[in-house]
Amino acid sequence: MYIIGVMSGTSLDGIDFCYFKIDESTYDFEIIKAQTYPYPKEWQMKLKSAAQQTKLEVALLNAEYSNYLNREILKFIKAENIENLDLIASHGHTVWHNPKGSFTLQIGNLPTASKEITVPLVGDFRVQDVRLGGQGAPLVPMGDELLFSDYDFCLNLGGFSNISYKRNGERLAFDICPVNTLLNYYSEKYFSFHYDKNGEIARSGKIYQTLVDELNALPFYKQSHPKSLGIEQVNEWFIPIIETFSLEPKDLLASLVEHMAMQIANVLDTDIGKRLLVTGGGAYNQFLIERLSFLAPHIEIIIPSSEVLEYKEALIFGLLGLLKWQGKTNVLASVTGAKHNHSSGVLFLNGALL
Repeated sequence: MYIIGVMSGTSLDGIDFCYFKIDESTYDFEIIKAQTYPYPKEWQMKLKSAAQQTKLEVALLNAEYSNYLNREILKFIKAENIENLDLIASHGHTVWHNPKGSFTLQIGNLPTASKEITVPLVGDFRVQDVRLGGQGAPLVPMGDELLFSDYDFCLNLGGFSNISYKRNGERLAFDICPVNTLLNYYSEKYFSFHYDKNGEIARSGKIYQTLVDELNALPFYKQSHPKSLGIEQVNEWFIPIIETFSLEPKDLLASLVEHMAMQIANVLDTDIGKRLLVTGGGAYNQFLIERLSFLAPHIEIIIPSSEVLEYKEALIFGLLGLLKWQGKTNVLASVTGAKHNHSSGVLFLNGALL
């Protein structure tokens, strides 16, 4: 089966497309083409400010973004001359995520996202889980279970870090801490860089343990899983603490990296295993990886090919779409805390609900 997985993350880099072939029974896969279409500045600003908008403004943005996403999907299909295609699965872009309030919204999941597309499109993967009492996140662990079971831990370093692993035969997963949401924000704020390449600015800074300790003391880190983070928590919990410190920007970045490495190291239980697969854009932050290696010396950190590293989430949402199409479980209650395992997502075809 030939599938396109489509992902837009909180770091606002752009829309990730992963076109791959997959065996419908064994789930052996081959990535054929993967590409990121960067967001124009206009869309970066719209998505960045969306969480502060009114419900009406977000509803209008949802319609606009669904049309934009549709154009980008069609552009990718045409640019890559894709003829063999059976299914598209699209995550959309998260604007609000408040599982405690039984609410999550990913824009770009209106039927118009599937206009002029002649194969089914699966979207809106998180809402059903929240309605079932779950966190609506993380959803990637089903892919870790079926596609990357050779590893003891699967760590994704994107806007947030999240991890999945098996304990006593049950897949567990949860968000650990913010990563690129904070690092990119302060890189942009102080250096006008979209990100700190290789973590070099952070590497040049000094770690301020007082800030690290205050962040480590956040109640979230004492909560049991399942648990998840959104941009709301970054704005409400993390940034107010950070803003009470007047640090040199490079020292701030160094301290944030140390905090992140400590929190990730804290969850790596060597009784479970030692092989850690690291994916997501944060895996390119060499300083973060070095600090993690230092703080978790008994863990073998494995960085995969650039295609898997950068497009694992898009790949896995493609898999989740396939599982939905097959009528199989694609969300695990052990991961999200939902009332039961379920098959999540909504099916569209050519601009209408299926």
